[in-house]
Amino acid sequence: MLSGCKLLSCVAKSLRYFSPIPLFLLLSVNPGLSQKAQPVNSSLPNYDLHTETKIKGVIDEVNLFSVGTRKDFTELIIKNGDDKAHIYLCPKPFQEEMGMSFTKGDQIAVTGSKVKQEELDVILARELVKGTDTLLFRDDKGKPVWDPRTGK
Repeated sequence: MLSGCKLLSCVAKSLRYFSPIPLFLLLSVNPGLSQKAQPVNSSLPNYDLHTETKIKGVIDEVNLFSVGTRKDFTELIIKNGDDKAHIYLCPKPFQEEMGMSFTKGDQIAVTGSKVKQEELDVILARELVKGTDTLLFRDDKGKPVWDPRTGK
């Protein structure tokens, strides 16, 4: 059995090796807990009738991206000369139900609201003309014509 002095000496030596670990963990975890989470804009910006614009161009990219719980919102990136514009259309189920398809090289004209989505300028499409077809995504007040619950 260890005497009182030897026991204290062993405990002191143990603390010398192990005490920095809890202190290190405390110091490294605490700043992470105190930082605010970066805001995530998980929804589309509101349609603004005052920023409504018309743009023509050729589709350069067709993408799907996430908005809120939806993982299937259609984005077109169109080119007009050297300029590119990001056009947010609608959920993919609505697009499919309406029989719409878009491919690179399609010539289109879009009427929509130019808004900011995080740092990016985007156009929320209200109406799109492709060939002889006119496709409506929002009513004249900018309200989506698809059901937000089903995406159709």
